Amino acid sequence: MRRRPALLVPSMLAFGFAFLYVPILSMIGFSFNASRLVTVWDSVHSPTIKWYVALFENRQIMYAAWLSVRIAVMNATGAVILGTMVGFTLMRFGHFRGRGLLATLTTAPLVLPEIITGLSILLMFVAMEQLIGWPARRGITTITIAHISFSVAYVAVIVQARLVGFDESLEEAALDLGARPAQVFRRITLPLIAPALLSGWLLSFTLSWDDVVISQFVAGPGSSTLPMVIFSKVRLGVSPDVNALATLMVLLVASGVVVSSLFLQRREKQREQEMRMALAE
Repeated sequence: MRRRPALLVPSMLAFGFAFLYVPILSMIGFSFNASRLVTVWDSVHSPTIKWYVALFENRQIMYAAWLSVRIAVMNATGAVILGTMVGFTLMRFGHFRGRGLLATLTTAPLVLPEIITGLSILLMFVAMEQLIGWPARRGITTITIAHISFSVAYVAVIVQARLVGFDESLEEAALDLGARPAQVFRRITLPLIAPALLSGWLLSFTLSWDDVVISQFVAGPGSSTLPMVIFSKVRLGVSPDVNALATLMVLLVASGVVVSSLFLQRREKQREQEMRMALAE
């Protein structure tokens, strides 16, 4: 009777990992398939990298990928700046008039369906164009603003979670020693919340890179992002170069996760060493 639960947990774990990662591994494997049929393996001419070569020769995909990177970087940077300001306001300024409204508006994008968010942002851009003439056309600017509008919520939540366990006595000690508030923020607060800011930046980048629904509403001619191009290709039939593109995206995301994990571990070790040195003194 005791062996069944002992075998049940590893079996469920193995099934869960297989359910998540076997499709990804199969996609990576078929990216080296020589056949034009995605689900048929050409054992005679495979493996091959011709679809990777064809991918980099595809101007539509390369332009869409570069456009998505630009939008994702601008979105992540803007979301971190605004989300940090919102997080600090909600955590450090106590109860003030409008705090509940600000908290509600900040967390609303987390629960609203994307189709509602995209439609509302589109109507806002149309109304602004009729009133003030801006934006004159939909494109990279409107996509970036739309992505920032929902990415700010995620950054604000992450920053608030980091500030919950923040030791404010460090800031108070620096102020008592004569440091200005700007110096305290730059030299004490900012380094301590840097892991949260990095996490928020990476999450915002990923959300922007992956978004399809909202981008469909606010994109204009010549501003199709990479997910939009992939989605249009999938509807017409998956081509092997899409497998190659998805494989490169998986490798890029995996590399980003590994680098960020190593950075966070290094920061934690540095903090532990600094605390030990402070206690030793």
